[in-house]
Amino acid sequence: MSSLTGKVAIVTGGANGIGEACVKEMVAAGARVIFSDLNDELGQKLEQELNANGGEVRYQHSDVSKEEDVKALIQRAIDEFGRLDTIVSNAGIGNTDSTDDLTFESWRKLMSVNLDGVFLCAKYAIQEMKKNGAQGGSVINMASMLGHVGRAATAAYTASKGGIVNLTKSLALEYGPDNIRVNAVCPGYIETPLLNATLDEETQNYLASLHAFGRLGKPEEVGKAVVFLASDDSSFVTGSSLMVDGGYTAQ
Repeated sequence: MSSLTGKVAIVTGGANGIGEACVKEMVAAGARVIFSDLNDELGQKLEQELNANGGEVRYQHSDVSKEEDVKALIQRAIDEFGRLDTIVSNAGIGNTDSTDDLTFESWRKLMSVNLDGVFLCAKYAIQEMKKNGAQGGSVINMASMLGHVGRAATAAYTASKGGIVNLTKSLALEYGPDNIRVNAVCPGYIETPLLNATLDEETQNYLASLHAFGRLGKPEEVGKAVVFLASDDSSFVTGSSLMVDGGYTAQ
């Protein structure tokens, strides 16, 4: 497993699902982690659990669509651990309304979290990573396989994730000279508490059949990909979209 010993990371939307797996895998790899969420109960529970097991973890309530919240989150990492090496912009929301029923308010809300939030996190994280000199940093944006292919009744979501993919490429080119790597992770359908709560078994089985492995992904499989991109093992990887989609987009 790639090592993150000595590195300081931020994970947004880290209290459950894929974000929780990213936090756990990064702590297991040796990172000190600040993670944010809107669910304080789950966030504080995870913080206590990981610290009790020897981790160095801090939870912060943060809404990534609010610039002041993002600035405070970045500052928390500096205040607590003195530097910032990695940020994982994982916080996101979904919407499955048909486009003609989708309100502009719902569109803007999704974009404010999924795309504006990624921009804000990258902007303020990169400002700190530039202070690391030759050590640079790693920005990891959670996109989706639906940033590369379309799907009916997901116009807002796919647009936001496609935006993340191209934002990632542009940032990689802009900050490569600062030795700051910027990559996207693009999961397929992942077996999370939210998916289990919202989709029945028949629907889950159908979605599983769309992947080459014939199953849904596991959160920790995405978390391990994030650890790789945060580590020095990916030192020549930037501007990429790492597909963790079980072959969904290979069709």
